[in-house]
Amino acid sequence: MEEQHDQQPKPNNIKASDTDPFLLNYTPSDLRTASEFLATWLPFLSRDLCTRCTQSLSDRIQSIAPGEAPAPQNDSPIDQNDAEDNCDAHSLGSWKDGAEVNPSVETPTQRVCWADMAQEDDELGEEENNNNGVNVAAGDSNYASDLGKVVAEKPTLPREQREFIRFMSVRRKKDFICFERVNGKLVNILEGLELHTGIFSAAEQKRIVTYVASLQEMGKRGELKERTFSAPQKWMRGKGRQTIQFGCCYNYAVDRDGNPPGILPHSMVDPVPDLFKVIIRRLIKWHILPPTCVPDSCIVNIYEEGDCIPPHIDNHDFVRPFCTVSFLSECNIVFGSNLKIVGPGEFDGSIAIPLPMGSVLVLNGNGADVAKHCVPAVPTRRISITFRRMDVSKRPFGYVPEPDLQGIQPLAYEVDQEKKSSGHRPNRHVKRNRDRRGGGRNDAMGFAARNDRFSEHRDSNLNSPRSGNRWSRKPVS
Repeated sequence: MEEQHDQQPKPNNIKASDTDPFLLNYTPSDLRTASEFLATWLPFLSRDLCTRCTQSLSDRIQSIAPGEAPAPQNDSPIDQNDAEDNCDAHSLGSWKDGAEVNPSVETPTQRVCWADMAQEDDELGEEENNNNGVNVAAGDSNYASDLGKVVAEKPTLPREQREFIRFMSVRRKKDFICFERVNGKLVNILEGLELHTGIFSAAEQKRIVTYVASLQEMGKRGELKERTFSAPQKWMRGKGRQTIQFGCCYNYAVDRDGNPPGILPHSMVDPVPDLFKVIIRRLIKWHILPPTCVPDSCIVNIYEEGDCIPPHIDNHDFVRPFCTVSFLSECNIVFGSNLKIVGPGEFDGSIAIPLPMGSVLVLNGNGADVAKHCVPAVPTRRISITFRRMDVSKRPFGYVPEPDLQGIQPLAYEVDQEKKSSGHRPNRHVKRNRDRRGGGRNDAMGFAARNDRFSEHRDSNLNSPRSGNRWSRKPVS
C-alpha cells in the first residue's frame, strides 16, 4: 500500500467501476454487493495500516459501487505521529468508535453484514411475495407492507448462487447420544435425531411469524375451516396452547364423538398455505428431509408463557422422518424413554436439547419411535411449525396431493464437504467409548454413570446451561 502515498487521487466524478477493465466484467448488482461486503470488513482489513493507506483502501472500496462517488480526500497534512497513533481511522467507520458497541443491538447507523445482506432477499421472500394468493390469508395488507419494507432495494447475488452459499453454511448436528436401557438392552434413544441451524434468516423468521399472527387472527374471527384453528381455554399452567392445522386434522386423544387419536378422515381443514410450501421446498432442497418424505401437512403451535406439550410419541398415521421448526424464542425439548410428569408444565427426563430460533429438529429412528419427547412450560412466547407426511392409507377422504410439492429434488453437493463442515463422527467412536467403559454392568449406579457420560452434547454452541432448563432429572438411587 505504500506506493499509494505518491499517487495522485482520481477526480471525484470518475468511478473505478466505469473505467477499470477488471470491474467491467461485473454487473452493477455484483459491484454493489462487493462494495458492501468489503466495507463491512474494512475495520479488519485496515487494522495496523497507517491513516493514508486506510484512506486509500476506503476510497477504492467506495469507488466500486456504481453511481456513487468516493468520499473526498482529506488534503490537510497528517503528522507522522498521528498517523501511527490513529491507523484505525478511515472514512467508513473506525475500528474503535470510543466505546464498545454491542453487535447484537441494531442501531440506525449499524452496517448490515454481508451474510445478512445476502439472506434478506431470498426465495422465501420472492416466492411468497409473488404468490401472495395464499389459500387462507390472501390480501393481508399489513403482511404485504411488511414484506415490502424487508426486501426493498437490497443488493443481491444471483438467486441460485445466494441459495447455495446459504445452504453450504448450514450447521448440522447428527450425533446426539443418550443411552438408556429399553427392554433390557442399552439403546441410544436419540439415534436418528438431527438439528439443523442457519436455515432461516432473521428477515425470513419475521415474515413467518407475522404470517402466523395473521392466521391466528383469522382463526379467532372464524375465517378458517371447521377444525383448522383451535384455542382451548387456559384453565391451568401448561394448558391453552393454540394450534392451526393444515392438510389434515389430527386428533390428540379420544374426542367427544368417540374418535380415536390419529388423523380424522372426515374433518375439514384448510390446505397447506403457499408460504409454508416454500418452507417445505427448502427443507427438501437443503437436505433436511428426504425427497421421499415431502410433508403434506403441518401444525402450528402457538405458545404463550407457561404453555407446554406433554410427553408423547407422534402417531404413526404420520411417516418418518418429520420435523419441527422453532420461532420467536429458544426453548428446550426433553427426551427420555420414560418421561414423567412432575407438575404442571414440568417433566422428568433424561436429556434436554435446546432449540435455537430458526432451527429445524428432525425426528427419525429411535429419536422418533423409542424416546418420548415433550416441551416443558416455555418461559416466553414461542411458535413452532411441525411438518409431517401422512401415511397414504390415513389421508382424509377427498385429499388431493399438492401439485407444487411434487418432484422436489435436493441441491447437489459433495457429501465429504458436508461431513467436514458438520463435524460428523462415525458410529465406531461410540463403540470405542463403550468398550473402554467395560459395558455389561446392570447395576443402577453403573447405568447412571454410563448414561451421564453419553448424554453430553459434542457441540457446545448448541447447548444451554442445565440451570436454565424447565425440567427436572431425579438422581438414580
